[in-house]
Amino acid sequence: MQHRGELAISQYLENASKGLTSMSDETINRVGEEIKESLKRQFAGGNKRDRFRLRMSNIGRPSCQLWFEKNRPETALPKPTTFVMMMMIGDIVESVFKGLLTEANIEYKDSDTVELKIDDKNTISGSYDLVVDGAVDDIKSASDWSYKHKFDSYESLASGDSFGYVGQLAGYAKASGYKAGGWWVVNKANGQFKYVPANIDMDKELDKVKQSIKAVEAKDLVRCFEPEPETFRGKETGNMVLNKNCNFCSYRQSCWETLVELPAQMSQAKEPKMVQYISLKSA
Repeated sequence: MQHRGELAISQYLENASKGLTSMSDETINRVGEEIKESLKRQFAGGNKRDRFRLRMSNIGRPSCQLWFEKNRPETALPKPTTFVMMMMIGDIVESVFKGLLTEANIEYKDSDTVELKIDDKNTISGSYDLVVDGAVDDIKSASDWSYKHKFDSYESLASGDSFGYVGQLAGYAKASGYKAGGWWVVNKANGQFKYVPANIDMDKELDKVKQSIKAVEAKDLVRCFEPEPETFRGKETGNMVLNKNCNFCSYRQSCWETLVELPAQMSQAKEPKMVQYISLKSA
């Protein structure tokens, strides 16, 4: 069943494409101001991004990644030159999408900062995106692949949630007192959008948060994922590759010192895809 906001925004955009409606000056000005603030924030300079603290936006990530961020941040791979642009795109999508909700007459409570006390030493804070119909939601921009696969359903997202979106939403819900709603997802490739409702086991996610805190404060690293066997035409090759949950981790090279990126060893294609190998079968 579609969220009523999906139907309302779709109708508004259809009318806009036909020239039957416009966007109010109030909404345009608000969206513009939010984007201006985003530019100031993203281009503020300094090393603020590198100061580690547990917060809502990272607490759901794998604990091994958080351990590196706290204890060995200098070993991170360099951020891509597109990093700030990607952050800007996410901010712009969020601001414009809220504008569409407003124009489609979907009432919502805007972003607010909340705190969640885990224990006497640890309190995690963060700002949720919005609350619709008594449920806290997040707005995400996604690649075409992620839109079709990762955000196909709650189950597909939760099964490979290396960015910690489920833990993030659970934290917002627990801290705010609202129920966990879901994710408004916008496809960056073509502008498609959809609502993915969450089905979060709150006790399980909050227990994960507590375990992550213990792992981050531990002296030694405990890896979260093991290498996977490479397969070719349904058979294992004897080579071991990086676990798919580690593909976007900035610390994968430090975590796996033998990691090397090579063309797929068994491929016969003219331009084989690049694969991140942990170990290669002896010749």
